[in-house]
Amino acid sequence: MSSRTLLLALAFGCVTASSTALAAPLLFRNVRIFDGTTVRQGDVLVDKGLIRAVGRRLSAGGATVIDGTGKTLLPGFIDSHTHAYEDKALVQALVFGVTTELDMFGDPARNRTLRDKETRNEATGQADLRSAGILATAPKGHGTEYGIAIPTLSKPDEAAAFVADRVKDGSDYIKIVLDDGKWFGRPIPTLDAATVAALVKAAHEQHKLAVVHIGSQAEARAAVEAGADGLVHIFVDSAPAADFASFVAAHHAFVAPTLTVESNLCEGADRASLTRDPGIAPFLDDRDLSQLARSFPRKLPAANCTNALDTVKQLAAAHVPILAGTDALNPGVVHGVSLHREMELLVQAGLTPTDALAAATSTPAARFGLSDRGRIAAGLRADLVLVEGDPTADIRRTRAITGVWKRGVAVDRVAYRNDVEKQRAAVAQERATPAPPGAESGRIADFEDGKVAAKFGAGLAPSTDSIRGGTSTVELKVIAGGANGTKSALAVTGETKGDSGFAWAGTMFSPGAMPMTPANLSAKKTLTFFARGDGKRYRVMLFAKHLGFLPVTRTFVAGPQWKQVTMQLADFDGVDGRDLMALLWTGGPEAGKFSFAVDEIELH
Repeated sequence: MSSRTLLLALAFGCVTASSTALAAPLLFRNVRIFDGTTVRQGDVLVDKGLIRAVGRRLSAGGATVIDGTGKTLLPGFIDSHTHAYEDKALVQALVFGVTTELDMFGDPARNRTLRDKETRNEATGQADLRSAGILATAPKGHGTEYGIAIPTLSKPDEAAAFVADRVKDGSDYIKIVLDDGKWFGRPIPTLDAATVAALVKAAHEQHKLAVVHIGSQAEARAAVEAGADGLVHIFVDSAPAADFASFVAAHHAFVAPTLTVESNLCEGADRASLTRDPGIAPFLDDRDLSQLARSFPRKLPAANCTNALDTVKQLAAAHVPILAGTDALNPGVVHGVSLHREMELLVQAGLTPTDALAAATSTPAARFGLSDRGRIAAGLRADLVLVEGDPTADIRRTRAITGVWKRGVAVDRVAYRNDVEKQRAAVAQERATPAPPGAESGRIADFEDGKVAAKFGAGLAPSTDSIRGGTSTVELKVIAGGANGTKSALAVTGETKGDSGFAWAGTMFSPGAMPMTPANLSAKKTLTFFARGDGKRYRVMLFAKHLGFLPVTRTFVAGPQWKQVTMQLADFDGVDGRDLMALLWTGGPEAGKFSFAVDEIELH
């Protein structure tokens, strides 16, 4: 996706400005070195983007000397589970010391562009990216719910062709979904064990790793038994069986538990500790703060997350390779930032600080075949992070970053921080703008006057994809029989045609004086409305100025009876309403004819 904040416009420019500079020789003198596995004291010489020597009393030879007294030099961090949909993601990751992200579901064309830039050494200002591209899932399974049409499969004999297509797309590894959603109370289709095994076999024949997204302990066992190289989540549905870790170890699989996102599923999750940390807070813009405060709409008991911690402890005791991954950008998770929380949670689960550091450096590099990084050794890439103090004793010291280098080029973290301050000032000004007249009550529409109209702003109007050449259609009509026994409601009928991820037809509310002009509704936190219809899923699309013209989408089901739908604005990608441009109720995500009605639309 394209830029979404003032910070991106400013920070992306300033951080990448150094990418065209030649990497001048550097000598880190008298520094504590975590080389990916062990700790020692010494010097590290860097030249032309590579580590040239590691030792004691190395000759500077004209290099810029960086005093490492009291500091620790670490390999650049590797986040082993992300979704880097936005340009900002990779810029922000690098600022917080993540020099490589392993994306688990992304656009193949964008991934190829990023890879080409990296090959030409034109991406020094953002983290390097490796990606699974399109994941392997069942029709209507996990991964299909985002409104973007993707290929799916359902039988073992489809696996070879599916994997071959991913290899043609440029996938670095194959991600497979084995998750029926029952553990979360939301059953969905998933692949069967035979198809998973066929996908693993096809991936290995193409010399690709096969990693599996799982939801339950039973699915984790099935994935490992099918030959998966690794699990890219840990389960929370049950305590680990006594032999679970030994079973995984016997199959030589690794696990990226993503404890950060797993913990956010449970009651009592600490999502605010990062925002209080003096090494982190100055680099967080307003959207980051909103994102870290987000949570999943349904909460599991805290005991479920204890299951995850206990499982990781068991895995570590059995010497199963553990990889640090965040699953950014899920609720409560931010690129780069949250890897520091992930390492802290790994230590809470029983890893030593050095083991947690290895989980974010040398272990993922080894497991994903990134032989040129993840360690501090002569001949490897100079992807480096310098921190105050000793994170091998206190893992939270990874947050006290004093410098980040990618291929020997320093990241301008000062400029990034300054741009965050400018963004905060711009947000404060938006919040100081008066709300639109009539917005005080929060009532948007109730249709009791028989008109397709709103109580404030530019009103309600039909909206379709015709502005982008689409042919979807919609009709708006006030009908008798509203929610809660009221007189009227708004019927929305029509057809979405083509790719349902980008096709739309529905009714749009614009709160500003003109359609799609921003309005300050930051005093409102919750959107509620009543809906009924033909039982299909429908979408609410939210447009905000800082998102550009790309909406954030949430879905609801319109059943045969009136039912109130409640959505938090913050769950629309951290939106706080300060620059709201439009809300759109539309057909989809499935293409085809639709019929639903809405009533009593309010912001609270």
